[in-house]
Order: sequence, then structure tokens, then C-alpha cells
Amino acid sequence: MAIPSGSAGLASLPLLTHGIRPFFLAAALWAVVGMGLWLAALTGYAQPAVGYGLLAWHAHEFLFGYLGAVLTGFLLTAAPNWTGRPTLVGAPLLALALLWLAGRVALYAYPHLGIYAPAIDVALLLVIALWFARQIIAARDWLNLRVVALVLALAASNIAFHCEVLRHSAPGIAARIALALIIALLMVIGGRITPSFTRNWLISRHRPPYPKAFERLDALAIALGVLALLAWIALPEHTLTGWLLLVSGGVQFARLARWRGFAARSEPLVLILHVGYAFVPLGFVATGIAVLRPDLLPATGALHAWTAGAIGVTTLGVMTRVTLSETGRPPKAPRATLLIYAAAVLAALLRIAAPLSTHTLALYTAAAAVWILAFGAFLVVYGPLLLRASIE
Repeated sequence: MAIPSGSAGLASLPLLTHGIRPFFLAAALWAVVGMGLWLAALTGYAQPAVGYGLLAWHAHEFLFGYLGAVLTGFLLTAAPNWTGRPTLVGAPLLALALLWLAGRVALYAYPHLGIYAPAIDVALLLVIALWFARQIIAARDWLNLRVVALVLALAASNIAFHCEVLRHSAPGIAARIALALIIALLMVIGGRITPSFTRNWLISRHRPPYPKAFERLDALAIALGVLALLAWIALPEHTLTGWLLLVSGGVQFARLARWRGFAARSEPLVLILHVGYAFVPLGFVATGIAVLRPDLLPATGALHAWTAGAIGVTTLGVMTRVTLSETGRPPKAPRATLLIYAAAVLAALLRIAAPLSTHTLALYTAAAAVWILAFGAFLVVYGPLLLRASIE
């Protein structure tokens, strides 16, 4: 078989025909490799962040490395739908994927690259923001400039994260800002797609009542959530912050209860969105408890309700569903998808519980191993779909 040459040839390769293909694969691969390196570091078999700081590297590579790949794939998919303009394929898409890879390699090689490593890492979000802004301006789709603002805010928090590390201090406020931005995004986007997909599924099976897309409770939940997150960014140990987080978590649980997730329990592609979103209010409550009673729940465990739980589970749910849709498959999850979802949820629960146990390292190890199982299974089940041509 002849090897395609040039940009047109590259655009004919299935891997480079859609943004989700290289970036969802990259995200899943890095979820496995990055967690494997973290597990090896915990057990003394690797040092993946010499000079940068192991905890800082771990937090960065999942907040900006893993999630950066998922977000890029999502935006490259959303742009044509929102603007009616073509997305990146072929050589430009390959260049963008290589830029993401360069960021991972650069941070790993921090002792040799020094300040150039953060500069290489930050480039992806800046390039995506500029490209997306160009698409929106050309289509005069001004409302979606807020998405550009979000990506630029994430890029700014990434820069601030690196600056804190370069000043030889643990990433604090920058990491909180980045995580708060992501949770706010989940409250908005997750709060739209979860009831919407559930409503469509219930309508197709004539099972009223149907969840409404947006009501006053949704607006209240988002407003309280943003207020609590702002307080957590500025005053992470203040008593008022703890109570705001607890109240916000309660309202978020009430919001979730209206979406009738249990009624859609027989459809994994829908149910997983509810499970993933449940970690959002759980994270608010857990972080509130960690602020008010750190003796009961350390912050490290509480925050993983948001990171491993809300982010990890929700992104896996979106990646599986979008992969099926964009490759021309029917929205029906293969049976192995249940293993993927169950492993992701278990990994999050184990990581939250780890600081509460006398066997902390054993639970850390188990959580990391089950996380690797979840994303490894995604690569086995969904990787071939991303590498093969779409079904017409």
C-alpha cells in the first residue's frame, strides 16, 4: 500500500481526519503512562519530575496534560458545529498533536530545558485559543467568545502554576484557580448535556416526566458554586469558605436529583454522566469538610472527588459517547464499557478514601492501578474505532 505524502495525504489518514482521534487517544495514553510514572515514583522505581517537584508534576500533568488533550479534542469537534467552519485535519492537526506531546516531554526533561519547558508546555492552550478565536470571529459567532476567554484563563493559570514552581514554592492559588475553572465548566456544560441526553433517552422510551434543561434551581446552583469556588481560591482555610462549599454541595445534589438519572440506569452512556456529575457536589461537600474539619477528611482526599471523580469519570463518559458518535457508530456502549466506567468510579473512590486509612500507600497504589485499568480498557475498546475510518 502506498504511503500518503503531503498535507492532502495526511488528511486521508483516519487518525488525522478529526480532532478527537489523536487527542482522545493521547489523553487516554497519558492517563495510563502518567499514572504509571506516578505509581512508579510512589514505590521508588522512577523519578519523573526531577527538579520540578513530584507533587507539582502530578497535579500539572492531569490538570493541564490529560485534560488539555481532552479539551482540545472537544473544541476541535465543537468548532464546526458552532461556527459552520472547517476544523483542523491532516498536517495542521498532526502539528497540534505534536505540540501537546512536546509539552509532556519538555516537562519530563525539565532539568535539561529549565524555563523553556514551561514555555513549550503553555503553547498548546494559547494556540488553541487563537485558532478558536479566529473561527468565531470569521463566523461572527460572538457568544462563543466566552469559550476563548475560558481557554485563555486556563492558559493563564497554567503560566501561574509554572511561576509558582519556578519560585520554588508548591503550586497553591494557581492550581486552585485551574481546578475551579474546570469545575465551573462542568457545572455549566455538564448541567446542560446530562439532563438533555437523559430527556432524549426518556422521550424515546416514553417514560415521563422528563427533566427540564434549565430552571431557577440550576441558576442558583451555578451562582452558589462559583461563589464558593471564588472563596476557596482566595481563602482556602476560612470557616466561611467551608460553609459556602457545604451549602453549594447540597444545592448541587438537589439539582442532580431533578435529572432522573436512576430512570436511565439501563443505558450506561447516559447513567455515567449522572455518576460523573455526582462527584461535583461530592467534591464541594468533601472540600467543605476538609476546610472545617481537616482531622476528619484531609484536603488531598477531598480534592480527588473533583479531580479523579468529576473530571476523570465525566471525561471518560464524554470520550466514549463522542467516539461512537463521531466514528459513525450507534450510541450503544459495548459491554466492556461497563468495566471502563466501573474502574474509573472505583479509582476515584479509592483515592478519596486513601488518606482515611492506615494503609494509605496500599490504597494509593490500588487507586492508581484501577485508574490505569479504566483508561487501558478505553484504549483497547475504543482505540481501534479512533484509528479506523468512520462508518458512513
